[in-house]
Amino acid sequence: MTALYLLEPDQPGTAWVPFAGASTLSELRAGGWTIAERWARALKVKAAKGAVAADVAAPRPPGALAVVAASTLRGPAWLVDATFCPRLPMRASGSAKRLIHEGRTVAWRLDGGETWQGIHHSGDGVVVEGLPLRGAWDLVTALERFLFDDTLAELERAGDPVPAGVVVLGNPGAVGLHSAEVEPGVVLDVRKGAIILEHGVVVRSGARIEGPCWIREGGIVAGGQLRHVSAGPHCRLHGELSTTVLTGYANKSHDGFVGHSVIGAWANLGAGTITSNLKNTYGLVRLEPTGQSVETGRMMLGALVGDHAKTAIGTLLPTGAIVGAGANLFGAVRAAKYTAPFAWGDSGESLDAERFVAVARRVMPRRDIKVDAAMEAALRAMYLRVRGEG
Repeated sequence: MTALYLLEPDQPGTAWVPFAGASTLSELRAGGWTIAERWARALKVKAAKGAVAADVAAPRPPGALAVVAASTLRGPAWLVDATFCPRLPMRASGSAKRLIHEGRTVAWRLDGGETWQGIHHSGDGVVVEGLPLRGAWDLVTALERFLFDDTLAELERAGDPVPAGVVVLGNPGAVGLHSAEVEPGVVLDVRKGAIILEHGVVVRSGARIEGPCWIREGGIVAGGQLRHVSAGPHCRLHGELSTTVLTGYANKSHDGFVGHSVIGAWANLGAGTITSNLKNTYGLVRLEPTGQSVETGRMMLGALVGDHAKTAIGTLLPTGAIVGAGANLFGAVRAAKYTAPFAWGDSGESLDAERFVAVARRVMPRRDIKVDAAMEAALRAMYLRVRGEG
């Protein structure tokens, strides 16, 4: 059986703030799938076996993608670039040794018994379509580029009938329900794309969802308006969300607009948290991570909110805001363009590792995730990685 491994950047750099270190880039969501899932589907592999990254020995949360050393890799296997998202379905690779996009090699095939010798540019290649990810902001670009096709392809799975009392605008065949509960009075608008609601999803009366939209298992849409949203498992959604991707286990249970944003795992947006996703000048958005300046080339870009970050009620996030992993935003109503990881309000203080783990110990069981010794070790390792100490 052919294995699949994703090659993470040796130094993700400021372009991947605030997500680098909190998890592998391969586990971030690009369109309807994570990057690892996207590559697995492209290459017709059941699932990725691991990611090649620097911190091989660090503990990982249960269920997370394993991190392996490059020296251990042997064929038959594909090694692929974690900062490239193939368009699905991808053309057949045949016997090619490489996959190429715009002159850049994005995947390498190892034959049985062959060992990985590092990145190279030799051997027969097949040209493939897709999106190179320049940084975390391009997860929004991937959502715009891929979610329509991703949800459309999922309609091939047999689904449940639309319940009585649910209003469908457009073709009811573009609604994919898979053991989801949709209450009467919900409006599903599929005139611009399909809507996929997975096992255990609950959509409460009064909500309006506009496709393309994909809500993964266990999600709750408690009201409001969602359009062009890709939400990972067990998210809580309410208010207005537009062109936004949520990794999973995120909580936006109250009113407030979030647009053209990327929300990390276990993030919690307090009631009335609002993002700005367009500058008054309609100019291109510039990020300011760690005091530096990064051009995104995007006119529409809201906030990049790291894993386990939290905002207080009424928080206003400026265009292109970055909220670091584990940060707690409170104090100032209008947040800064950049909030450091594990920041504690606007006081200049920060959470230490033990306080961070203590908060997670209270939060994660609310989604039935056990915080045992292994999880605590993984959280402490994440803390050190994000701070550059691991």
